[in-house]
Amino acid sequence: AQAVPRALLPADAGDGAVPSPLLRQDEQLELLERLDFVVRNIVELRKEVEELRNSLQHLAVEIVGEVRTHLEETQRVTRRRKFPFSRERSDSTGSSSIYFTASSGNANTDDGESEGGYTTANAESDYDRESERESEDEVSCDTVRTVRRDSLELVPEDDNPLVLDSTLEEGLGQLLEQADRLHSGDEQDKREGFQLLLNNKLAYSGQQEFLWRLARAHCDMWELTEDVDERRSYATEGKKELELALQKWDQSAECHQWFAILCGQVSEHESIPRRIQAGYVFKEHIDKAITLKPQDPQLYYLLGRWCYQVAHLGWLEKRTVSALFEAPPTATVQDALQNFLRVEELSPGFSKAGRVYIAKCYRDLGNASAAVLWMNLALELPGNTKEDAESEKELEEMRSV
Repeated sequence: AQAVPRALLPADAGDGAVPSPLLRQDEQLELLERLDFVVRNIVELRKEVEELRNSLQHLAVEIVGEVRTHLEETQRVTRRRKFPFSRERSDSTGSSSIYFTASSGNANTDDGESEGGYTTANAESDYDRESERESEDEVSCDTVRTVRRDSLELVPEDDNPLVLDSTLEEGLGQLLEQADRLHSGDEQDKREGFQLLLNNKLAYSGQQEFLWRLARAHCDMWELTEDVDERRSYATEGKKELELALQKWDQSAECHQWFAILCGQVSEHESIPRRIQAGYVFKEHIDKAITLKPQDPQLYYLLGRWCYQVAHLGWLEKRTVSALFEAPPTATVQDALQNFLRVEELSPGFSKAGRVYIAKCYRDLGNASAAVLWMNLALELPGNTKEDAESEKELEEMRSV
């Protein structure tokens, strides 16, 4: 009686009552069997967890091995392919959407140019070839160590970008030059440039100059495809790349510029309120880029387009802005004109589309003679971009009027 708690005795039992067991013998056996079943399952589950842990470790080793093999092959291809390179001026282009969107065109990469080039030889000695193979192996090992640190560590040690050794830095310089050349080429070149940057993302994803070029390549792919879902996917992925980049490099004009463009591309097929919200973001980042790089004509061109679009918002857009935002965006045709004239001041003949916009601004302001002058100046320039081709149609309509 002393070994059984008082709570197990009946409520009306006296002090001398003898407790009876709560469970019958058959019930106790059933309970023991159940407990034994639970214990066996726990032991089996523990074994399965251990096997899963071992499998994951083996899988991680296999992934690192595959990444290393891929990077070694990429390094060999990059070092052996020789591309003649000549720099060209940049042209800006914009989307046909009136909701503050802008597309990539050919980016101005003058300040982002990296040093480093290709060397060629008509013949190599056995010693030279052996030295090259050893150098490639060293590059690959260092690259794999960098990738392993980026991919396996959940929490970075610091926010500073990884510092490349001299060999990897030279490889990055060659890669950036090649990407700039392909970006300035035709449709096939741009597709090749996009794939080239994707192939090297694991090795150089911690480098500022690489990331904004990768985002620019996403803009190129957005322009090259007609499928709505694919366009949205390219723009969204490029925007994500720069969201991470801006956390580290808020003082990069190129990062702000291409982030603004990608925001416009993402919003092109969205609702009017989302497009208007994207317009605020676009203006914010273009202003920041101009502050950081005040001599870049492309930035003033993009700002001029934004001002022109805001000045020509329709009735529905204006009512939507007034209803949703306390401080609606304001801009006039005169503001747009000043930005387009600034482009010509910094780089005369920067783009055919830019001169067409100047003619349109003078037309809207009632200055017919100045509009005709800039229409004729626009005719002197070749159409190098998709937007230049679209502006030629507008130019023909203006001339007919």
